[in-house]
Amino acid sequence: MLAVKPDLAWNMLYLQVEIICFQRKITIILRKVETVRERTEEEQLLDQQLEENLSRIKDTIVIISGKGGVGKSTVSTNLAVALARDSEHQVGLLDADIDGPNIPKMLGAEDARVTGSDNRLAPVKIKPNLGIISMAFFLPDKDSPVIWRGPLKSGAIKQFMGQATWGELDYLVIDLPPGTGDAPLSVAQFIKDVSGAIVVTTPQDVALLDSRKAVNFARKLNVPVMGILENMSGFVCPHCGKEVNLFKMGGGEKAAEEMGVPFLGRIPMDPRIVESGDSGTPFVESFPDSPATESFLKIVGECKGYLEHKRR
Repeated sequence: MLAVKPDLAWNMLYLQVEIICFQRKITIILRKVETVRERTEEEQLLDQQLEENLSRIKDTIVIISGKGGVGKSTVSTNLAVALARDSEHQVGLLDADIDGPNIPKMLGAEDARVTGSDNRLAPVKIKPNLGIISMAFFLPDKDSPVIWRGPLKSGAIKQFMGQATWGELDYLVIDLPPGTGDAPLSVAQFIKDVSGAIVVTTPQDVALLDSRKAVNFARKLNVPVMGILENMSGFVCPHCGKEVNLFKMGGGEKAAEEMGVPFLGRIPMDPRIVESGDSGTPFVESFPDSPATESFLKIVGECKGYLEHKRR
């Protein structure tokens, strides 16, 4: 048997180690390629589902605001419920506020859970013709925070829109988080033809400043602005009947005039609106004869008129 020189033995051993390392690197690369391929296939499927869903929705309405605390989710909830009062209309409500998903509580459905299979999500039914999807349905409990960066939030919104089995809808109302960040931008990119945006504000100058930004945000993304809605506009004392302008009045109308967009109307303050939201009973149904409900239904009529005119 021939003796192998020490240097040659070490070189052969080194070569074997290099070959093993190379094989492992190739295996890792192949796994990564397969993972990318799987993700691409999933993304393609989601894109197809999103396109199919959007093709079955007549009108998509986004509710936006430049800042928080103006009652945007309350408006979204009661708008969807008001639209669903016509039993012939199928309505969907998407709670796109991933960080603060409050819609289920306002509709008395915070303990509900979404069901589904095969990359599909079944909206929670509030009425036979009103279904909702919200991040709240996926959290372990009501106190669990969502600590996600923008891309994850955008991905979740896309899944809600694409994987939900909305069916044929006359209206899809989307409650967006306040501001002009990732979520509103994502929705505008996912939906190429948004029917219109409602900008919710309150009468004080700080809110109006941000509402103007929201209008310009919609315009830059080619989203039609249905109009500005002034919430918390005036308070009628239940004891003496005197009206008090806690946050001033008329700022929303003035902003609409200056921005060249329609003014949809004012919703006066009413303590029962807060009580209704906390108890999970929509205000427009709990207090149908109140001044706030009367104002709100007029605004709903304005929105319907806008959409009907747009379809012609």
